[in-house]
Amino acid sequence: MAARCKSPFHKTLSVSLLALAIALEAGDARAEGPVEDEIVVFGRAFELIGSARAGSEGVVGYSDFENRPLSRVGELVEVIPGAVATQHSGSGKANQYFLRGFNLDHGTDFAAFIDGAPINFRTHGHGQGYLDLNFIIPEIIERVDYRKGPYYADVGDFSPAATASFRTYDRLDHSIAQATIGENGYRRGLVAGSFDTGNGDFLIAAETVFADGAYLLDEELEKFNAFAKLTQNAGGGEWRLSLSAYDARWRSTDQVPRRAIEQGLISRLGFIDPDLGGETTRIALNGGFESENLTVSAYALYYDFALFSNFTYFADNDLAGDEFEQRDERFALGGALTKRWDAEFLSRPVEMRIGADARYDDIFGLGLFNTDSRERFNTIRSDEVSEFSLGFFTDAEFAATDRLRASIGLRGDYFRGRVDAQLDANSGRADDFLLTPTAALAWRATDSLEFYANYGQGFHSNDIRGAVTRVDPRTLEPVDAVDILVKAEGAEVGARFEAPRLKASVVGFWLELDGELVFVGDAGTTEPNGATRRFGVEFNGFYRPADWLALDASAALTQARFKTAPSGENRIPQAVENVFSAGMTLEPLRNLTTSLRLRRFGKAPLIEDGTVFSEPTTVINLGTYYQFDHLRLGVDILNLFDSKDADITYFFESRLAGETAPVADIHFHPVEPRQLRVSLTAAF
Repeated sequence: MAARCKSPFHKTLSVSLLALAIALEAGDARAEGPVEDEIVVFGRAFELIGSARAGSEGVVGYSDFENRPLSRVGELVEVIPGAVATQHSGSGKANQYFLRGFNLDHGTDFAAFIDGAPINFRTHGHGQGYLDLNFIIPEIIERVDYRKGPYYADVGDFSPAATASFRTYDRLDHSIAQATIGENGYRRGLVAGSFDTGNGDFLIAAETVFADGAYLLDEELEKFNAFAKLTQNAGGGEWRLSLSAYDARWRSTDQVPRRAIEQGLISRLGFIDPDLGGETTRIALNGGFESENLTVSAYALYYDFALFSNFTYFADNDLAGDEFEQRDERFALGGALTKRWDAEFLSRPVEMRIGADARYDDIFGLGLFNTDSRERFNTIRSDEVSEFSLGFFTDAEFAATDRLRASIGLRGDYFRGRVDAQLDANSGRADDFLLTPTAALAWRATDSLEFYANYGQGFHSNDIRGAVTRVDPRTLEPVDAVDILVKAEGAEVGARFEAPRLKASVVGFWLELDGELVFVGDAGTTEPNGATRRFGVEFNGFYRPADWLALDASAALTQARFKTAPSGENRIPQAVENVFSAGMTLEPLRNLTTSLRLRRFGKAPLIEDGTVFSEPTTVINLGTYYQFDHLRLGVDILNLFDSKDADITYFFESRLAGETAPVADIHFHPVEPRQLRVSLTAAF
């Protein structure tokens, strides 16, 4: 593999890290004196009765994040009950998400936002809805508001399964500098601080991560993140402007065939192709204004992505192998506006909202290429794409009585796109429009118990290329175009109980999609499939029996099936049937905190007839943290009991060197073995 040099972005950020560290040490007069005891606030302890519209929505943040051992940024979504984030292509790539019986791929039916700006990518080079959270610095996330199901008119694309809204801090309690070291060459540096600006605050943070990884192939991860945010109070509200910059390069050990391990060709942590991995650059400007009755946001983003993969090895090419590159380079612009006001109906209060959002993506570097040792030797597809969307919504919440609330909403979305393909037959224009209604009831039976009923329609968009493609770029055989917008319809009933130290909710849900994207192993991509139906039940609980102890647990059971396939051939590949997570945070001694986290996701069918299943996966992480004066010492043991389970499992055909024909086999990416990480944080 060719030698790599650090980009000017790397050098600039390294200098910025040093400058910021000096500024923090020189500076903030408020930091003098010992760090005072702070009130412990758990987002999961927030009271939502009287404000939530569904039993499945919630809030996490604050102390929920502060003492939580994380092996990767994507695990932030696992604070959402029933959500799982796995990985199979290295630390720099978006995670694979599972929720409510969905293999969400990298975000197809899971919408995420940060400070109001969407994170998912449409018509992405690797996968529709690509949701890469690696640009997030966990320490600056104040809270995550999550909502499940298509019951909310203010959210459109990618939201059928769930929506997560990440909110960054306006101001940190203390400026911090942190250093973390761990096994397998793991090194992380972080500096972050807040400063007064008269009528507001200025927050700045930067991190750098280097790691070799636990697999035999060194990952050579180089990750750089920077974030700056200015907030000002003026004009009857709060103005904000933030700039984030992220760059990562890595090599990856992808999933490997089980037979290669059983035959002794590689070890469990071994690899087949040493040239896989990728690089990502993301630079985003995000601004907005928020007052009691008005919210406005706008964003601009530059993005550059390359990923090298090889799932089938030598199935298609005896000499060079099946390695390929996926490419995406774009600019994106967008914004949203929401207006709120109070009214009356039948002498009862009504809260009204109306809003709109728009987005434009100019994707000028979208391609798929055959490669050998990361060198291109054939272009499979090369496109330039422009995609525009305009959405509007209105909803109203009517307080029918002091204990009964009713909500209705309506959303409309228009999508339009143009594709200029290397192959003229696959060039063209397409558009689509969809109306989606929502409705909800919330009945507060007692001061501590509220019941909910929800119905709604939502959607995810398909890759715009699929709406204009007429021939397969590999085989030149005719293919059918797909709709741009794929409708989802769902409902749920639920209940929420809240007492001073106990919060719990339970819901049962039903969800149908007109079409679904399913992973195709031999192509390393996804393809549209038939309509699907899911039924499930979820439980979520948070209990704080004493000030020094907090317990939480969540569980989800789901049945997922294709609607039109015959019985016995209607299972949805990789639809995880059950998920369980639990955690304990305790402070046995003053200034000493211990956190224990368990995550288990059950088996999943790997092919439609249900004859091949993945195995369940269980991982336990332990973190212990001690605070003394300005310093905080943390010790994390990831995968405490050294689980040998799989992080993700597929079933497809591949051909190894020396094999005469492709072989259908289980391919899996093992959970990383037990690792120790030690961090030291200084507060100023």
